[in-house]
Amino acid sequence: MKETMRKLCSPLLGVFESGDGEFEYKKSYRTILLVLGVLCLVISSISLTVTIMTGEFAGIIPIMLFLLTGLVCEIVGLLGNDRAVARIWKRS
Repeated sequence: MKETMRKLCSPLLGVFESGDGEFEYKKSYRTILLVLGVLCLVISSISLTVTIMTGEFAGIIPIMLFLLTGLVCEIVGLLGNDRAVARIWKRS
């Protein structure tokens, strides 16, 4: 299942997994990335709920921004290799 999801998300993962050379990776980077992704998805869902309740659709931009950020964090955190996670935190 994980390999199928990696193939499906390969365009996004390819951006972060590419490159040669050394990189600095700590296990906490992946944990923080996953927590950040969950927080962004929660903010997005709360914003969507408030936007629907109020009928004001000016909140679409922050909803999409937090949704995309959360999805990228979760995809890289769950499916990406150590290099991909390290590249989120530092370009080297």
